[in-house]
Amino acid sequence: MSRTEKKKFSDLSTPAQVGTVLLGIAQVSFAALAFVDLAGRPAEEIKGPKPLWIPVILVNWVGPATYFLAGRKR
Repeated sequence: MSRTEKKKFSDLSTPAQVGTVLLGIAQVSFAALAFVDLAGRPAEEIKGPKPLWIPVILVNWVGPATYFLAGRKR
């Protein structure tokens, strides 16, 4: 297999497949938690307009982390 050739999911070992699935579940859960928090929090407790945070949260890992660290007023 050359360096530029991508591996298929089925080519991964079982532990690698399990790890990939668990990381995917964690990533989706983190984003879902951020969306639930954003929806349930009053606009006065959010830095900036709420609709602006929707595409930010969609950025893998960084978006939800940014929302939780910088998007909410204390």
